[in-house]
Amino acid sequence: MPQTIVTDVDQIVQRYVAVWSEPDTTERRRAVAELWAPDGVEFVEGTRFRGHDGLADRVAEAYGLFVASGEYHITGDNHVTVHDDVVVFTIQLTYANGPHADELAWAARVFLVLDDDGRILQDYHLTVQPLPEA
Repeated sequence: MPQTIVTDVDQIVQRYVAVWSEPDTTERRRAVAELWAPDGVEFVEGTRFRGHDGLADRVAEAYGLFVASGEYHITGDNHVTVHDDVVVFTIQLTYANGPHADELAWAARVFLVLDDDGRILQDYHLTVQPLPEA
């Protein structure tokens, strides 16, 4: 594993968390292309999203559902584990407003498998706290 992956892991996690909150479509697509390898894939809730177009659509949909609505903020928990080319951390939705503002609404462990350039080859979301029933 190249040393740059270990050195830049905090930046990778920060950029990963930030892409889900990016309101600008062009910037979001650019960020997806920088984070994921061209053939990168995300696995979440039994669904697979592949390639920059599929991943950009997935991120845009999540942004529209959770962040653009103003209901949630997306954050990380700042506990990052690295082993060779695998990066593990937690991504979270916290309530943006109301009586539960800043409380945790949803969380998933994220497992990223990186390529030699530090881009994401595989991205696994494993929900550890589901959203409450509507």
